[in-house]
Amino acid sequence: MRLADPWWLLLLLPVAALGVLLWVRARRPEGMPFPEQQGLDRAIPPARFGPDEILGALIILGLGLAVVALSRPQLGLRTEQITGKGVDIVLCLDTSGSMRSVDFKPQNRLGAAKETAMKFIQNRKQDRLGLVVFGGTSLTVCPLTSDKKALLEFMRHVRIDMTGVDGTAIGMALATAADRLRESQAASKVIILLTDGRNNMGEINPLTAAKAAAALGIKVYAIGAGSAQGGLMPYPDPLFGTRYVRTHDTLDENMLRRVAGATGGLYFRAKDVRGLETVFSRISDLEKSEYKIVEFTNYRDLYFGWLAAAWGLLALAGMLRLTIFRRLP
Repeated sequence: MRLADPWWLLLLLPVAALGVLLWVRARRPEGMPFPEQQGLDRAIPPARFGPDEILGALIILGLGLAVVALSRPQLGLRTEQITGKGVDIVLCLDTSGSMRSVDFKPQNRLGAAKETAMKFIQNRKQDRLGLVVFGGTSLTVCPLTSDKKALLEFMRHVRIDMTGVDGTAIGMALATAADRLRESQAASKVIILLTDGRNNMGEINPLTAAKAAAALGIKVYAIGAGSAQGGLMPYPDPLFGTRYVRTHDTLDENMLRRVAGATGGLYFRAKDVRGLETVFSRISDLEKSEYKIVEFTNYRDLYFGWLAAAWGLLALAGMLRLTIFRRLP
């Protein structure tokens, strides 16, 4: 809170002087006491605050509030205006069956990717993000949006074999993600592709899709998920419960490097949860949003409440003067 016209507070000095004058006058005895009254005063001590003191206090307090009202107390409402251009990002997640591998303990590959991607989403406060998943075909789960809560809810429901067709259609996934960014006017357009396999489905070659994305000004960051030793794939066994079978590493790193390089992006290998978090953190550092925040404050006058309180106290003093504290002639 601030005072728009604080110089009016100088009037508090004469108000304080008036208060001292009224107090001295109220404490001064009036008239000539009778001899018999002195004994009565000793037997019944006078009240600490009489009518004059109470009326004087109400008047001084009312005048003080009126002076504060004249100084125009104001409440500031601070707002921010954000200007600049952000980054449009489409997350492209592999949901093929091999993402069940549990080498990203305690979760499988898809669970670890989802958790890390959700933290990434929460940190990109000023950007628009979208979500594409792929298996044997690709599917847009969420178009570009600035509604992070909605996108996080979509991310929570991503599951293995979500597209209904098993396989790894990386070229189709890149083409779908690029189509979502085709009309974007953002300063930077990015696809983050995360997969643990090689392209074995779909009609579009990944490198062809990457070149088309590059022509649209889209950069691809490719992430290869999984350890070089392969992963442990869970298989249900009706007799012995779930069995874990080690699978071979099928990641096509050479293809992912070429895809990223064709668009001016980078390829990363994430072998565990910590590696995955490091990769997303590095991508976040590489793709900074350029925003300028301008703060300004709107002020709302509060003088009416102070003035109403002042008039109320002065009116109360006048009413008491004419009723309860009325003096007989």
